[in-house]
Formats: sequence, C-alpha cells, structure tokens
Amino acid sequence: MTRKKERGQLIVLSGPSGVGKSTVIAELLGQRDNIYFSVSYTTRQPRVGEQNGVNYNFVSREEFERMIAADELLEFAEYVHNYYGTSLKLIQEKLSAGIDVLLDIEVQGAAKVRERCPDALFIFIIPPSFEELSRRLHRRNTDSEDVIAGRLEKARQEFREIPKYDYLVINDKVSNAVEEIAAILTAAECRVPNRSHMLAQFA
Repeated sequence: MTRKKERGQLIVLSGPSGVGKSTVIAELLGQRDNIYFSVSYTTRQPRVGEQNGVNYNFVSREEFERMIAADELLEFAEYVHNYYGTSLKLIQEKLSAGIDVLLDIEVQGAAKVRERCPDALFIFIIPPSFEELSRRLHRRNTDSEDVIAGRLEKARQEFREIPKYDYLVINDKVSNAVEEIAAILTAAECRVPNRSHMLAQFA
C-alpha cells in the first residue's frame, strides 16, 4: 500500500550515451507505479522504432522556439544541432498531485534544473569502466566510428560534472542499478521535510 505523498519528488537522471539509461528507466518504471517519466521534447528526427510521445515528443524547430519564447520549458539545450527540452507545466502538475517525476537529461539540462529546482534529487549513472562504455556503443551498431569517438569524448566531459550530483549509480547489471536507484528514492522519501505532515500528531 503506497501512502499518498503531499508532494512528488523530482528525480534527475544523467549519464553518458550508451550507459543504458533507457533500459534502467524502463525497469524502474515497471517496478514502481508512483513515478511519471517526463518525455522530453526534441527537434531531432525519430530513430527506427521510436514512437512520438513515448521516447520523445518530436516537434519542429519553430514549435520548439515558440515554447522557449513562451517560457514553457523547465530546461532546454542544443545538442548536436538539435534542441531537447522539458515541459515545466506538466511536471508541476504531477509533483503537486504527489507523483514523483523522473527526468532523463544530460548535464547541461541538469545544471539548469538545479538552478530552478534545488530540492530535486540528482543521480548520475556510470558504466563499470570506460572500456565497457566503448563496447556498449559499438554493440549498438547504430553509429559510425566518428560518431562513437565524439560520444566517448562527450562522456569524458560529462564525467567532470559528477561531483555536482547527489548520487552515483554504477550500471554493471541493470537489476543492481535499479536497486540502487530504488534505495535512493526510499531514503529521500524518509527525509524529515518529506514527512513533516506526520509530525503534527506528535507535537
């Protein structure tokens, strides 16, 4: 029996391309029913098998720029000539309803969320080793050597941002990574400010 929370927890998950974030997220969402996964908006083209509204909300550059101008985004960034961003309104609705919201965003976007929502939980996922990250990117078989080299270089830059995060999760095995994230969420739920509504009866 999940107790209804006063307010949801905003959870920011970052990690380099190829670390297996989507697999970990899918597994986590399958285990916990009180998490809403915030689907980012992007101007990039869908990859094979991706669905609008499931993997991303795919929009035109004009529409995205309209959203920026109207201040409808919690954060946005331009990455390899495409925009990516998060809808602010939707997140606020979910959090107010006591539902946790999970964001999968890269370090640039996470820095912006940190400015606007300092009470969010920031989790960074790393592979067991850099060699393993390279192996996973090659195994995906979707990118050229040049693109992979670019992604690995980008990963090195992203790793420098890790000290700004609250938690570091190692994705050696998906089930272990999910277990670690679940433990972090449970600990956050038990923080005194998050349970202050319980205190009145003991005063």
